[in-house]
Amino acid sequence: MATKKTVEHNRSAVSGRFVTEGYAKSHPKTTVTEHRPAPKPSKGKK
Repeated sequence: MATKKTVEHNRSAVSGRFVTEGYAKSHPKTTVTEHRPAPKPSKGKK
């Protein structure tokens, strides 16, 4: 069975704004890494 694909988003726990992965790694006490399902590909225009 295939595993679910997720996308990681890093967010500041103080301001709630998105931050870069590098910032999140250097400030682990004040950042949160969220795992969200990857967006489904669109079927295209007809």
